[in-house]
Amino acid sequence: MGKKVAIIGAGASGLLACKYTLSKGFQPIVFESASTIGGVWTKTIETTKLQTPREVYQFSDFPWPSSVTEDFPNQHQVLDYIKSYAHHFDLLKHIKFNTEVCGIEYEGSSEDEMQARSLWGGSGEPFSSKGKWKFVVEDKQSLSTEIYVVDFVILCIGRFSDVPNIPEFPSNKGPEVFDGEVIHSMDYAAMDYDSARRFVRGKQVTVVGFQKSALDIAMECSNTNGLEHPCRVLYKTEHWNVPDYLPWGVPLACLYLNRFSELLVHKPGEGILLSLLATILSPLRWAFSKFVESYITKKLGLAKYGMVPKHSFLQEISSCLISTVPEKFYDRVQEGSIILKKSPSSFSFCQEGILVEGESSPVKTDLVILATGYRGDKKLKDIFVSPTFQDYIAGSPNATLPLYRPLQGMNNPCRRVDG
Repeated sequence: MGKKVAIIGAGASGLLACKYTLSKGFQPIVFESASTIGGVWTKTIETTKLQTPREVYQFSDFPWPSSVTEDFPNQHQVLDYIKSYAHHFDLLKHIKFNTEVCGIEYEGSSEDEMQARSLWGGSGEPFSSKGKWKFVVEDKQSLSTEIYVVDFVILCIGRFSDVPNIPEFPSNKGPEVFDGEVIHSMDYAAMDYDSARRFVRGKQVTVVGFQKSALDIAMECSNTNGLEHPCRVLYKTEHWNVPDYLPWGVPLACLYLNRFSELLVHKPGEGILLSLLATILSPLRWAFSKFVESYITKKLGLAKYGMVPKHSFLQEISSCLISTVPEKFYDRVQEGSIILKKSPSSFSFCQEGILVEGESSPVKTDLVILATGYRGDKKLKDIFVSPTFQDYIAGSPNATLPLYRPLQGMNNPCRRVDG
C-alpha cells in the first residue's frame, strides 16, 4: 500500500495536491470543512473576478473550456472550472466534506529532538521512519471526532479566509460603543447577492481598507446607493492597484512573472553568484518598477486624487499585495458616490460613527465594513498542537512576504504559492 498523505483544504491547491499524490502512487485523504470544493471561490462578492489573466490561472493538464473567452473570468466561471477539474480526474472520492481538522501532532520524536533537527524530517527525506502525523478531525454535522494517522501532511488552507483580521481598539472605543453595525468583509461575502444589496441599501456605509475586497465592496455600495448615500473608504496607505496587466502595452508577466524576473530578486539562502547577479541587475529592477508606476499613475489619474503611493511598485508586488481596480472606480470617486478618506494613524468608534485620530468631528455612518484582511498566520499556527511546529510553520511577522518552513522542521524557509 502507498503512503498516506493528508491534505487540508479542497480549493484549487488542495485538488492539485490530491491529483499529484495520486500520480505518485500515494493515498491522499483530503479534509474539507465546507460541503463543497472550491475554497475562496465558493463565497465571494458579486463583482469578484479573477485578478490574473485566464492563461496564468490554469491547470497545466486541463485547459479552460472554449466557452470561457473573458481574460478575467467571474466567480461562477472560475468555480465551474475548478469543479470540472475535480470531476475530470475523479478526485471527489478522496475528499471528506464537512470535516474540520482540530489538531495535528507528530508522534515518534520528542520536542527536544525535533528542535535540534537541521534537515527535513530529521533525515532530509519526506517520509520519516521515526514517526507519523496524528490528526484529530471533527465531523461538523454529527459533531463526532475521529483520529487519522498519516505519513505526510500538505496544508492547502489558504491565507484569505476563515480567520478575519479585526483591528484592536482601546476600552470603550471599539464597535461596542457604536450605534450602527460593524461586520467584516468575510460576512459580507457570505451573503447571497440580493441579500448583500438589501443590506447596504439606503445606508451610509464606511469601508475600512484599500485592497481588493474594500474596492469591490465600495463599488457595489456605490452601485446600490449612488450619490444619495456615498460610500466612504477609510484607508491608511495608498496602494499600486493596477487597472490592467498591460502597462504601456507590455504584459506585466514579461516584467515580473517569468524566470528572468526571479534573477532580479534577492532570495533566502541564495549563493554568492545569485546574490551578485541580483545586485548587478538592481537598476533594471528599479526601471521596471518606475515603468509600471508611471502607467498606473497616468491611467488612473492618481495624482489628482492624492493617491500616488510613497512606496515602489516593486515593494507592492514582492509583498503579494497587487490587486486590480474595479472598472470606473475613480470615475465614481470623481462624481462623489465614493469618498476617499485617509486615516494616517489609528481610528476608533464613537456613538455616531468613526473617530479619526487628530480630528474632532466623527465620520458619521450607519454601517462599517472592515475589509482588513485575514490572519492566515494564526490559522496556520493554531492547527498544530506542538509549540515547536507552531514556531516552525510561521516566519517572521516583519517579513515582506510571510514565509513558513515545510513540516518536520526543515531549517530553510520555503515560499508558499496558493493556486
